[in-house]
Amino acid sequence: MHTHSSIFSHLEQDIAFSKKLCYIKSVVKFSKIVKEEKALEEIRFTVKLADVPIGVSVLYDTTKRFCREYLTGEEPSFSVAVTPADILSERQKADPAYHFSDAYLETLALYRKIAAGLLDYQTLLFHGSVVAVDGQAYLFTAKSGTGKSTHTRLWRELFGSRAVMVNDDKPLLRIEDERAVACGTPWNGKHRLSTNIAVPLKAICILERSVENHIEPVTARKAWPMLLQQSSRPSDPGKLAQTMCLIDRLSANVKLYRLGCNMEQSAAITAYEGMQ
Repeated sequence: MHTHSSIFSHLEQDIAFSKKLCYIKSVVKFSKIVKEEKALEEIRFTVKLADVPIGVSVLYDTTKRFCREYLTGEEPSFSVAVTPADILSERQKADPAYHFSDAYLETLALYRKIAAGLLDYQTLLFHGSVVAVDGQAYLFTAKSGTGKSTHTRLWRELFGSRAVMVNDDKPLLRIEDERAVACGTPWNGKHRLSTNIAVPLKAICILERSVENHIEPVTARKAWPMLLQQSSRPSDPGKLAQTMCLIDRLSANVKLYRLGCNMEQSAAITAYEGMQ
């Protein structure tokens, strides 16, 4: 018959063994990452985003092809590198229902690092769809599924050759003294719509679904929560503070609107006329 002391002794041994096993597994996992990191050959190139040359070191040549329209031979202002550990981190953040390739996850890790570095150059990564008409850019932002891309498609249909897509998903916004400039990037959404251009940003419009089309100006205070939500928010406290300062400047430099709209052509007319 086992005594209480012997039972507890066995239990302590089991716990100690479990801890040791977990430690061994973590060491093996880390060692595997290090070996992969050494085995994969680095691919180096320079991209120019928001007028800033950036040195890039990655592991997959598909990433260089992904950035092909933004390659430059200029001397980098700063450099970033993606490692297998960065790709693993992106996989842990991703929805497990989707089986993303390491090559795709590398592009996400790369843009995350680029966005953090560009904060030092007064440039913000923003989630929205930007269309330019007659040399002025209009950014539409909203919660996913509201219809940002559908709305900018209506603009392209309405204005024809006068309209150019700057970026359909993740543009860069360069905040200058008295204005903001919307910049194209290769991270341009599922429709792959973007142009390697930089266009003065005339307005930011927060989209909402509505049966009737209507638009009105909004204050920076009312728009601020959405602007923060739609901006890339680094985990580093210092970088997050930089982001919030840039959002303050963005909301001071650019006109802000709220658009209630349906998915008809008249919505584009209402939006355009309301922001003139």
